[in-house]
Amino acid sequence: MRLPRSLQGRLLLTLGTVMLAIWVGAAWVTALLLRHEIEEVFDSSLQETAQRLLPLAVLDIVSREDGDAASQRLAAIRNHEELFTYVVRNESGKVLLQSHAADLTAFPPYDGTGFRYTARHRLYSEEALQGTIIITVAQPLFNQASVIREMQMVLGLPVLLVIPAAIGAIILAVRQGTLPLRRFREQLETRNEMDLAAVSAEGLPYEVEPLADTMNALLARLRSAFDAERSLAANTAHELRNPLAGAIAQAQRIRKETAEAHTAQRASDIEAALKRLTARSERLMQLARAEGGRLTLDADSDLRDAVSVVVHDMNRTGQQERIVLSLPDTPVLSPIDPDTVGILCRNLIDNALQHGGKDSPIEVSLSPRAELSVANDGPLVPPERLELLTRRFERNGSIGRGSGIGLSIVTTIAERIGSRLELSSPRPGRNDGFEARIDLSTPPG
Repeated sequence: MRLPRSLQGRLLLTLGTVMLAIWVGAAWVTALLLRHEIEEVFDSSLQETAQRLLPLAVLDIVSREDGDAASQRLAAIRNHEELFTYVVRNESGKVLLQSHAADLTAFPPYDGTGFRYTARHRLYSEEALQGTIIITVAQPLFNQASVIREMQMVLGLPVLLVIPAAIGAIILAVRQGTLPLRRFREQLETRNEMDLAAVSAEGLPYEVEPLADTMNALLARLRSAFDAERSLAANTAHELRNPLAGAIAQAQRIRKETAEAHTAQRASDIEAALKRLTARSERLMQLARAEGGRLTLDADSDLRDAVSVVVHDMNRTGQQERIVLSLPDTPVLSPIDPDTVGILCRNLIDNALQHGGKDSPIEVSLSPRAELSVANDGPLVPPERLELLTRRFERNGSIGRGSGIGLSIVTTIAERIGSRLELSSPRPGRNDGFEARIDLSTPPG
């Protein structure tokens, strides 16, 4: 038999089986002892009956008139169940006296005092007057078997009632005893790669505490490793900001001061490459914050402010009002940090600007239910490509355009706030285009 995988199931199965075996074994042994004791009681009654009746039978037979040795059958006083029948015989086997219900065929020839068995009776014989008068008392075996069966049923009925109650008590005790283990398991089941906090070991049995300590030590090492990785990415991006800005300024100065077209073009190329590197370092800082920073506040804020600031800033920095913003008239409250909302919005808009139509508008909308969507015109994106776009450094077939981590940043933030980034192509209600949608109303779990 294959044991259950759960510890609780194994305990219940093992304890239940052992308890059932003990109860059944105890009941079986008790039934055997009870049968033996009942047989002794019946034999004692059979012997006592014979020894009490024999003197009376001898007195009756001796007091008869001389020569009157005919058999006599005692009449029944009233109808009743005959548990014992008897016959009194002389040494030659002639019946001298018998009970009213005695069946002579049930009494075999006398072969000595003591107990005997026949197919249907238990017999006891006793003699008097030097073996000249013999009494044999018979008891039907079915009477004895019936009493034993009733006694065994009386004994077994409580067992049948106690076993379910005992199993129920075992189930309750095991469930109560394994409650800390189930809580520990539930803590582990709800964890993901973003939640590396220590697991509570409160109430765990002594044997399991080392497991919890080992798990927490492992989680602490993982936190340290991830923190070091995020810190390296954020610090590197931050430290590169000033040198990159200086290098861009130098490239711009070279482009303005040179009179050679070839040199000016090289300076422009260097400036463009440095700007892309600057943008990528900004994305790395955003990714480090998305993975390790705090994304919520203790109080709700109006999401419309953060979204409108990002859209107006991006329109002012060279997008020629391509970004069309649609906001509800009433406040849209959420505990998510406005800076986090700004990172989400900016990355989604940047993605739309990079991969949408060159002159087509970018539609940004925020619903009253805090659902942010960014949509753009453009060619269809195959479904198999949609599933890959949220991976890091994955582009929609446009080599050299974008950093490839914008949608990955949005996906990371969405997972940490308990939401989900939904990508669709074509746009709802259209035959082409692309739309990204995320729910900002759900606080982190």
